[in-house]
Amino acid sequence: MGRAFEVRKVAMGKTAAAKSKVYAKYGKEIYMAAKAGSPDPDTNQTLKRIIEKAKKEQVTSDVIKRAIDKAKGGSDETYTSIRYEGFGPGSSMIIVECLSDNVNRTIAEVRNCFTKTGGKLGISGSVVHQFNHNSVFTLPGVTEDEVLEILVNNDLDVSDIETDEAGVTLYGADNDYNLIRTAISDTMPELELDTDEIMWLPIMETTLDLEEDREMFERLLSMLDELDDVQEVYHNVAL
Repeated sequence: MGRAFEVRKVAMGKTAAAKSKVYAKYGKEIYMAAKAGSPDPDTNQTLKRIIEKAKKEQVTSDVIKRAIDKAKGGSDETYTSIRYEGFGPGSSMIIVECLSDNVNRTIAEVRNCFTKTGGKLGISGSVVHQFNHNSVFTLPGVTEDEVLEILVNNDLDVSDIETDEAGVTLYGADNDYNLIRTAISDTMPELELDTDEIMWLPIMETTLDLEEDREMFERLLSMLDELDDVQEVYHNVAL
């Protein structure tokens, strides 16, 4: 069905996670963004983006407010952003992004997930070179010509455009995220994007032909999803 479908499936899968996990994830991200810059989303674009994503995943206003108030209150709690790279069952390659207040605990928990499912953690750079870090936007109910007009009028370049029944998906450089998103929202302020992410996308996908590998891979994803410190998981397996 194409890469755009796979990207949307990843985004939709996130909303199926347990509410407590989703709340905790965005609570950390909002707190860190508010602490790193202004606690006012009108002047802190990173905070504004995270809040908008949180609301799309039905994170309550109370959760958002508590995280911002915590940052305003001068809490000395801090989280370290860590990226782990590993090899899972079969030919799978996985990137795990975490926010942790205890790095030793986090790496032990992540390594345990890989070890118990027949995989192993790699060194930094062992997997990430097989992925592109892209800003990805899916615009529902619009035509490719309308999207191209937005890009031309704003002198924007993207690496790829895909069109299917769900709309048009743009793939741009990660550092062009704000430029592309602003151009879309200024031109179509009422449009609600189906996908609005910066994510790691595999350069080449793989399939797991053995049932045992597929089962262990699903178990690995499930175990990682249960870890409080894990924020995002990306992989190269076509599911």
